[in-house]
Amino acid sequence: MKSHLYLVLSWASVAALLFSCAGNAAAQETPPPATAQPPRNTQQVPAATPAPLRLTLEDALARARKNSTQFQAAQTDAAIARQDRYQAAAALLPSVAYNNQAIYTKVNRGNPIFIANNGAHEYLSQANVHESIDLASISGFRRASAASALAKARAEIASRGLVVTVVQSYYSVAAAQLKLEVAKKTGDEGDRFLKLTQELENGGEVAHSDVIKAELQTQDRHRQLLEAQLGLLNARLDFAVLIFPDFNDNFELAEDLHASVPLPTLTEVQQRAARDNPDVRAALAAVQQAGHEVTGARGGYLPSLSLDYWYGIDAPQFAVNGPGGVSNLGSAAAATLNIPIWNWGATQSRIKQAELRRAQAQRELSLAQRKLIAEIKSLYAEADTALNELSGLSRGAELSGEGLRLTTLRYKGGEATVLEVVDAQSTFAQANAAYQDGAVRYRVALANLQTLTGVLTTP
Repeated sequence: MKSHLYLVLSWASVAALLFSCAGNAAAQETPPPATAQPPRNTQQVPAATPAPLRLTLEDALARARKNSTQFQAAQTDAAIARQDRYQAAAALLPSVAYNNQAIYTKVNRGNPIFIANNGAHEYLSQANVHESIDLASISGFRRASAASALAKARAEIASRGLVVTVVQSYYSVAAAQLKLEVAKKTGDEGDRFLKLTQELENGGEVAHSDVIKAELQTQDRHRQLLEAQLGLLNARLDFAVLIFPDFNDNFELAEDLHASVPLPTLTEVQQRAARDNPDVRAALAAVQQAGHEVTGARGGYLPSLSLDYWYGIDAPQFAVNGPGGVSNLGSAAAATLNIPIWNWGATQSRIKQAELRRAQAQRELSLAQRKLIAEIKSLYAEADTALNELSGLSRGAELSGEGLRLTTLRYKGGEATVLEVVDAQSTFAQANAAYQDGAVRYRVALANLQTLTGVLTTP
């Protein structure tokens, strides 16, 4: 009986053990709960717009100089003229060449068939130092120097003209931005006034004609807003084409159009213009160039001297030493004096041509000097007038805004007519546009003054 009890207990223990192992295995095979994945955003995030390039006037000028084809053409002409001067100077110095030649001549009865040749085989290997001295070459160098100065002055003229273009374009963009702000303000003012007339009409205080007039004025203001937006777009595009090699309209201006800029005195302008005016320098260089052409043409009457020195071999063998150890090396020198006698008046004709060019260059120099005197007075008067008008335009823009506010209040109180309000709105828009244009005019006038003086006045 006890053996049966032990057997039952043993089988019960084995069954419990197997059940425990099966539970552990099932627990191990059970996968862990999946962790929550963050939801994925299926929408693409738009690329961030790069910050606009902030441009000062100096930055714009530097970029325009690199991008302007006319300015770069003037700079190229000046560089070419400098190389011409270098070549003319090099022509005055001795030149060295090393000449090598082998000559074979047919022999007839032991003698070369050509009497000018020295033998059947002749080898020349010689260094040659050559120098030519004549008045035409010296005048040619001086003429090239004057031409280089002329090209440099013209490059300076192109540079100063580019400054005027950039200043006008730069501040035109600034003025267009301010005009757009005013157009938005007047458009909002027109909408508010239209709403006001409609409310007063509903209350029986004004006639329907006031509403019609206000609506017409509002439409006109919205049209002006569209025109202001178009004007700003065109101004920015023109400016971008001027300063960027690859089109880029993502920029903003750092300069303030209405920053205070002093006007130099007339005495300062006159002194700077007399000292460093490129138009006068260019005309003076043209006169000097024409004068050297006359001298060079007259040099055709004078003799020219050529000097040559040779060192090397002229022998029947291409060797330093010939048969018997005799040296083939040797040297020779020659001086040639060419005296002109008769060329059927060609020299006299060249002199006449050069004198005609010089006379024309002198007339152009006189004209440039007279124009400089006139432009100093004219451009300075333009800048002075623009500056004096600018303060009045600023005051007018301020007063027109205050007048619009007061007229609108009087209309609300029944003391002003709708025509007075419309007139005040038009006056406000015109006064602000004139103020922006006046500011641009003064900046351009200062830029025109720098074409004479070379100094751009800045805040």
